[in-house]
Amino acid sequence: MSRKHRHEEHEEHVDESWLIPYADLLTLLLALFIVLYSMNSVDVKKFEEMSKAFSLALSTGSGILTETSAVKSGEDDGKKQKEEGGKLPDKDVNKNQSAEEKAREELIKQEQKDLEDLKKKVDAYIKKNGLTSDLETKLNLSQLMITISDNALFAPAQATVKPESKELAVAISKMLQQYPDYEVIVSGHTDTTPISTYQFKSNWDLSSMRAIRFLDVLLENKQLKPERFSAIGYGEYRPVADNETVAGKSKNRRVEVSIIHTYADVTNAQQLNVKKP
Repeated sequence: MSRKHRHEEHEEHVDESWLIPYADLLTLLLALFIVLYSMNSVDVKKFEEMSKAFSLALSTGSGILTETSAVKSGEDDGKKQKEEGGKLPDKDVNKNQSAEEKAREELIKQEQKDLEDLKKKVDAYIKKNGLTSDLETKLNLSQLMITISDNALFAPAQATVKPESKELAVAISKMLQQYPDYEVIVSGHTDTTPISTYQFKSNWDLSSMRAIRFLDVLLENKQLKPERFSAIGYGEYRPVADNETVAGKSKNRRVEVSIIHTYADVTNAQQLNVKKP
């Protein structure tokens, strides 16, 4: 009696070889999205929607791409930079600059008003005392300049302020004390007539000493701040008129008191009266 051999039934297995190219495809798609993201500015909302749709379509439960914090973190860059002491966003910088510019403009306006008021006071003093031929004032955006002829202050070729002229210096000092925080420059000028004495070897010496002597009288007023004052001599090298005439030489022999703006453009300070070559 022959035995019958029983053939065991083998369970059929599903072919899963397709998973490898499928995984490769997903990897390539992911790489493509990363490249596109790095090359372009991303619309956050659209990117998130596309990420969710892509995940649902190609996965069985968990998404391939989730809401990435890398995209959202960009929204907080300005805040993060501020917390870390980095640069403020452009809007904040512009806002600060605008505030500073506005404050500066207000200071410039106040200075201009101060110097306009001072000019009116000096002009009133000149008119009251009949000094229109000896003094004049000029105001621009850099300074108020008070010009005094040498005859009103000094004897010829001398640097000592005449006793009768000290009243003028005292009057100017009292007006200046109402504006104590301005820089004041006293400058001396001569004509081209040479000088060589035991006191003054040149017009440099004469002009410098005249500026210093007039400054000394101003600073007898103890209400003024000496650190805000300076004296300088220009000799014959800053003429305001032609030195070929008597009248021109007379105009060139002078002392100038310049009250300088603090906040405005002072590049032209001390240049109000200078004759251009």
